[in-house]
Amino acid sequence: PLVARTVTAWSYAFPIDALINRFKHEREYPYGRLLAHLLGERLNTEFSAGLNRPDFLLAVPLAEKRERQRGFNQAQMIAAWLGRLTSIGVLNAVVRRVRQTQTQQDLTAKQRRTNMHGAFQVTDTQQVMGLHLAIVDDVVTTGATTTELARCLLNAGAERVDVYCLARTPKPHRKLTGFS
Repeated sequence: PLVARTVTAWSYAFPIDALINRFKHEREYPYGRLLAHLLGERLNTEFSAGLNRPDFLLAVPLAEKRERQRGFNQAQMIAAWLGRLTSIGVLNAVVRRVRQTQTQQDLTAKQRRTNMHGAFQVTDTQQVMGLHLAIVDDVVTTGATTTELARCLLNAGAERVDVYCLARTPKPHRKLTGFS
């Protein structure tokens, strides 16, 4: 796998899904900040227990059009909050989305992978060369977005890529609970 480790705080189920959606789609930032704070506490606990600490955090970039429509990049906000809570720097503008992709919500896993293929580009390989990076996102479903971003970073010379996200969509055969 291209991603060395994924750390998530919850399964994407009630009530976490409602909080994330209110943060992401209704601009209710306190919900996002609360969830990022709790993920940051979990990460700090795991770092104390031996989890490899990344050199930098890096938010999943949105396409310019989508960011203009939404008015913010939720992953960037989460990364900034996590950076402050964990004392890990955040790399900004190192990766950009080079093409508009359709929203992933109604796509199958295969369609998601195809949709994300070639969507990202590292703007300065010197800034990622030899580094351990952690991609930050709100929700991981199939991992298509984070896998494609990890591929891009590793091809540019990153040493290791982890993923930190608020929630992960459970596989269909797993029982839905609010905690992972």
